[in-house]
Amino acid sequence: MSKESHICNVAAVQMVSSDSVESNLEIMSEQVKLAASKGAKLVVLPEYFAFMGTSETEKLRWAELDHRDSRDNAQEIQSALSQVAKKNDVWLIGGTCSIFAKARNKVFNAMFVFDQEGNRRARYDKVHLFKFTNGAESYDESAVCEAGKRPIIIDSPAGKTFLSVCYDVRFPEFFRRRNCEDASADVIIVSAAFTRTTGKAHWEILLRARAIENQAYVVASAQGGKHNCGRKTWGHSMIIDPWGDIIAKCNFGNNIVLGKVDFKKLQAVRKNLPALKHQEFNLRERLSC
Repeated sequence: MSKESHICNVAAVQMVSSDSVESNLEIMSEQVKLAASKGAKLVVLPEYFAFMGTSETEKLRWAELDHRDSRDNAQEIQSALSQVAKKNDVWLIGGTCSIFAKARNKVFNAMFVFDQEGNRRARYDKVHLFKFTNGAESYDESAVCEAGKRPIIIDSPAGKTFLSVCYDVRFPEFFRRRNCEDASADVIIVSAAFTRTTGKAHWEILLRARAIENQAYVVASAQGGKHNCGRKTWGHSMIIDPWGDIIAKCNFGNNIVLGKVDFKKLQAVRKNLPALKHQEFNLRERLSC
């Protein structure tokens, strides 16, 4: 985000992904096109936008090699992200897809970022792996997923942009960049597939808390509805400003949420309440720059 233009239009795409990669990619392409037609320059997709199966092990079924590690161009999901970004002249933050780890029975839950030319700008591997059981539901990402090792912050049209995925949002220390004030995020990306149970209880609270304590915009893109695999996700994709106010949100179903990242408002919040400069304790030394 340049000083000449202190506004960046952003969009969060909400989906109800199925176990058909072809269908999901078609819906994704249509939603990004719609967001771009409404002025969005940065578009965020939900976690597992390309495939939502019935079990953890199904993630292996549609896993890809990292395009940069492959000798061919057959990485369908990554190629689609690149093409859609270029076609619509947007930065596209590609939710997540499964990327093979060194051990082929494991994958990374990987988020890719492509610029408006279709060039890859970043890859972030989800650090915190979801585990939840209440008797009626049971999830354990670690059964097939390997955890990422580090946070990623990049420069995008919306300023300094912190990448995160779903369960990451429960760990506030993950988002704090102690001893790194210049790298404080302007925007926090949360790409998610919160369950109906956990989302109803915690989703909005967690997102607003991360916005307030980091004095940053939050763009949260979610899965939202009943999937053909039977899973129910919470949806309620939203965009939140650095004061913690919700700019825009939706409920369930395929949808897009539009908002503006206003750099002047961001600076005003941090000037009026300089909380980031008052932090005294580094909770996780390994996350500092």
